[in-house]
Amino acid sequence: MKAVLQRVKSASVTVDGQLISSIGRGILVLAGVGKEDTEKDMDTMVGRILRSKLWPADENGGQWKKNVQEIEGEVLCVSQFTLYGDMKKAKPNFNGAADVETARRLYDYFFQKMQAAYKPERVQNGVFQAMMDVDLRNDGPVTIEISTKLPPSEKTEKKKNKESDESTEGEKKSYEFKLPASLLE
Repeated sequence: MKAVLQRVKSASVTVDGQLISSIGRGILVLAGVGKEDTEKDMDTMVGRILRSKLWPADENGGQWKKNVQEIEGEVLCVSQFTLYGDMKKAKPNFNGAADVETARRLYDYFFQKMQAAYKPERVQNGVFQAMMDVDLRNDGPVTIEISTKLPPSEKTEKKKNKESDESTEGEKKSYEFKLPASLLE
């Protein structure tokens, strides 16, 4: 799953001129479901979003100290399959996005988990597969992209580290230190 988090002062979704949902201070979440995503990815994403420290502690405090729950903010979730758009050519390719049925099922699961993990009345939704007008008043601006899948280079590095750790399990490690001759006198 991919998501773009935007710290907002307000945000709303309108479909065919009708206001569907709106929030005040909080996070606008543009969420896309990928082909290989599972409910576990949705659970992971909910946790990451709610723990994301995007606000300062107070007027005089440092940045990045509080999450949306700590400021008693709101969350507006909007399904966004275009996050899986590949622009290798002039026309976007969405082959990485999940099929409609899978995406709907997993996105609905994600939204329900978000409501359950926070306060249902503080979590709003767009309309799945609709042409939406999304209005927002960005705060900062602060815009962060997060994903439940590691990029290929990070996966390879993690795998190498894990294999290295497994091959040395149970073995005693030794270290060699070279001291200057002046310390040995």
